[in-house]
Amino acid sequence: LITSFILNFKLLLSFEKKNRNHVSLKKNIIALYLIKVSKWFTLVMPIIVLFYKECGLDLADIFILKSIYSIAMVSLEIPTGYLADVWGRRNCLIAGCIFCFLGFSNYSISDTFTAFFLSEVLLGFGQSLVSGADSALLYDTMLHYKKEDEYLKYEGRVTMIGNFSEAFAGIFSGLLAVYSLRLPFYVQSGIAFIGIPAAIALTEHAAKTRIKNSFANIVQIIRYSLFTNKELCYNIMFSGIIGAATLTMAWFVQPLLIELDTPTTWFGIIWTILNLTVGISALYSDKLDQRLGSMKMYTLILFFITGGYIAVAFNVSYIGLVCLFFFYIVRGFATPILKGYINQITFSEMRATVLSIRNFVIRLMFAAMAPLVGWLHDLYSLSIALQATAVIIFVPGLFFLILQYRYKPKEPSV
Repeated sequence: LITSFILNFKLLLSFEKKNRNHVSLKKNIIALYLIKVSKWFTLVMPIIVLFYKECGLDLADIFILKSIYSIAMVSLEIPTGYLADVWGRRNCLIAGCIFCFLGFSNYSISDTFTAFFLSEVLLGFGQSLVSGADSALLYDTMLHYKKEDEYLKYEGRVTMIGNFSEAFAGIFSGLLAVYSLRLPFYVQSGIAFIGIPAAIALTEHAAKTRIKNSFANIVQIIRYSLFTNKELCYNIMFSGIIGAATLTMAWFVQPLLIELDTPTTWFGIIWTILNLTVGISALYSDKLDQRLGSMKMYTLILFFITGGYIAVAFNVSYIGLVCLFFFYIVRGFATPILKGYINQITFSEMRATVLSIRNFVIRLMFAAMAPLVGWLHDLYSLSIALQATAVIIFVPGLFFLILQYRYKPKEPSV
């Protein structure tokens, strides 16, 4: 009788522990979902140019502000990723959400270039603090509960939620802007605030890295990621190239719609549908990866991404718009899959830094490529600009794809 009681008591404790673990796991996942929504439910994007013009800014001022944002984000991309490893992913997410809240709050009460300058810096810093730390915390959570094989599924869901948020925000933005172009900024500040309590609610499972020389350690991680570990280097570079390609195409959407004389009322609807396409595609990324395997996925992603550019370039028509939707399908599953590959071969104590190196490569390549393709668009045509981008993406993409085919690690990286 005593033995039976002890066994039943142990089973009860085991069940309660399992239940607590399940609740803790779900809490982290839901909190990360909310942080994603607070970042991606961007009510201000569809009307921000109109808002700037109402405040007296011209197009040159607008591009300067967007450059400030990119510079602020890229300059801190790797240091903040490293900070997430040594200070904690949760702490970085809290700080990043606070910066984003302050940035949008400042926008909502400002009407000068100088004030907008400050907002862009705050938003750039906030994005850098969140970037990489969210994916690293998700992977560490799945690893802690021995569910790392489900990481890709949840990363796909996080990506889906982000794109769904961005898609539906476009619809609500237009409705709010009917009353006032400033109203979307007030609401955006409230949405950004949601990320702060969500980040505070997170539980971190990765041990913080203890170091003596921060700069030397950052250099060491960069050297390891881009030179020592060839497999990781090839994955980061390939993922960075594809990320830059999908980001650049996002900026070609509106020029394509303008070329097609699309009514203004359809811009938001098409933007919404494109982002829904990405979200749905991301949701099934894990199943596609399981079916094809990594090397087939690499090949498919590269050729479909560059093929999408070529297809749109030679069909600047509504046929090209259909091709664009296929491009966005590939974009949807490419992001979580390529980030998942990097996570699988990265040590936990440097994971956020490595993911930030990937984001840095994306932004750096985009910053170098964007002025050239923009100049080609203005001087020649949209078709020429798309063709040039396809070449710029395909050549280095193929190079790193071949390197990955040839590389055969002698032992597992982790």
